[in-house]
Amino acid sequence: MNLSPAALLLLISLAVAAPEPFDRLTFHAQPKPLSEEAVTEDWPRFLGPRHDLHSKETHLLKSLPAAGPKMVWEVSRGGGHAPPVVSGDRLVMIHTLKDREVIECLHSETGRRHWKFEYPVTLRTSYGTKDAPRSGPVIDGDLVFSVGVRGDLHCLSLTTGELVWKKNLDEEYGPAPFFFGRGGGPLVHGEQLIVNVGGQFCVGGFDKRTGKLIWTTKHDWQASYASPIPATIHSKDRVLVFAGGMTDPPAGGLLSIDPKTGKAESAFPWRARMYTSVNAASPVAIGNAAFVTEGYTEGGAMIDFAPDGSAKLRWQARQFGSQFTTPVAHEGYLYGVSGTGGTEMVCYEIATGREMWRDGIDLEGARLGRASLLHVDGAFLCLGAQGTLVWLDLSPKGAKVLSQAQLFLAPETWGVPVVSRGLLYLNQNAMGTRLVCYDLRQ
Repeated sequence: MNLSPAALLLLISLAVAAPEPFDRLTFHAQPKPLSEEAVTEDWPRFLGPRHDLHSKETHLLKSLPAAGPKMVWEVSRGGGHAPPVVSGDRLVMIHTLKDREVIECLHSETGRRHWKFEYPVTLRTSYGTKDAPRSGPVIDGDLVFSVGVRGDLHCLSLTTGELVWKKNLDEEYGPAPFFFGRGGGPLVHGEQLIVNVGGQFCVGGFDKRTGKLIWTTKHDWQASYASPIPATIHSKDRVLVFAGGMTDPPAGGLLSIDPKTGKAESAFPWRARMYTSVNAASPVAIGNAAFVTEGYTEGGAMIDFAPDGSAKLRWQARQFGSQFTTPVAHEGYLYGVSGTGGTEMVCYEIATGREMWRDGIDLEGARLGRASLLHVDGAFLCLGAQGTLVWLDLSPKGAKVLSQAQLFLAPETWGVPVVSRGLLYLNQNAMGTRLVCYDLRQ
């Protein structure tokens, strides 16, 4: 029997079970209806729909109640700093529960669960910190990709959660040296899945549908906690990888890679001059240049690419050193946090490297710490490391607090605030680990 594509989709939708409540879910209240004028977007990957921490969402609540916007639902979870990703009405999260790494797909508006996929994982402790997932999943069409702390690379069906293919990066290509397990996310680039692998080679390009290894980038630099990003440099398709893990002597830097072949056109060294460090903030692509930053000795660097692919330093900013939060480029300026504790917010002019200002942004005695920024709906949404949510007006003239709310008081509230269809999703990573959905619809 021959069925039309529409009929096949109907049969699939009928065969897929409706999401169900489960024991870790608490539903609080229905969100407001979406405004007919609201612009909405998916958030299918760590840095957003365009890998740049910008969202086109509109009609968001800017005047925050002191206790925060209305809570829609919450799900208790295990360990992990990886933020969720959202496509349509499906949200995917990864975390650890006891000795299992767990990937779950939830209904984005109700928190009910579509499916759960889990597998055993060995967790270790370094510097008093236990391993936990730091690499967020990636959604591409009906596929979900994830990299676990011990190198478990999975491709799952977004619809059913069934396994499409898997491999263990450590077992197949050699372990990469990390303090807290693997942490860099994968990049879907056309029909490829590009991963900062480490071990026997630095970067690998895989067929996203089968997992077959297509090409490798051989380099001494090891895998980092930074996620690869796509870039167009002098009209050429490139992938930027900020490599550099736990090695002695310390080594790492920015690779510009041709995604057709895996050839590294340039390798610009940039890593802290100390063993106890890794490169963790993702590169920021800006025209024919890129900004990278690390938080311990070198700070930030604006790197220019010549038409032949070679790289050179445009400017260095030792006082723009982000430990792991990725800065945001907006209208000719870079905004981000500087310091290993994320002690100050800074603004730098992209063209010259001139520091425009730095501000601790004291919020009634609380500081933002290792804060994450997202530009959305004409302002910057900021999530502070103690659970403070802040709307900011950031410009070359300075920082202005528009409104703020203390959602909860918990350290290590790290990770980009995820906004999709007027709903805000964020992790609480201590004092009761959970994923919370808030209503930001106006």
